[in-house]
Amino acid sequence: MKKLVLAFFFITSTTLLVQAQTFDFKIDHFALVVEDSDVSADFYANILKLEETPHPDLKPGFRWFVVSGNSQIHLIEKEFAPFEKNKSMHLCLSTQDLDGMIAHLEKNNIPYWDWPGKENSVTLRTDGVRQIYLQDPDKYWIEINTAKH
Repeated sequence: MKKLVLAFFFITSTTLLVQAQTFDFKIDHFALVVEDSDVSADFYANILKLEETPHPDLKPGFRWFVVSGNSQIHLIEKEFAPFEKNKSMHLCLSTQDLDGMIAHLEKNNIPYWDWPGKENSVTLRTDGVRQIYLQDPDKYWIEINTAKH
């Protein structure tokens, strides 16, 4: 009986381990519905300094930007139901040159905030990561931090 219980436990455990494997996901893109794709594209190109990549169908109202490797942000111009945009729902970008980014934002008169909401301030997380928050032209929140990956 003891051997039967051990065999059952081994088979069940092995099955659970196989089912717990990951799919090795990578982030492909993050899509944002925007009011004016040209205005938003100007922000993502000139303020965030992201490289634009063409939409495969060259459709008007679609602007795509490379974040890192194959990860992209897609801006899609269309009408949609408005909703409250709050800091807890945000896109996060990481850089090791946060001070350079802050200087660039200040040069371009782009406000930024710390997590509690103090303007032109930086949050220092307990893990040592520094972070700021800003908003794009459509008021989507963007966190920029110094997390290493």
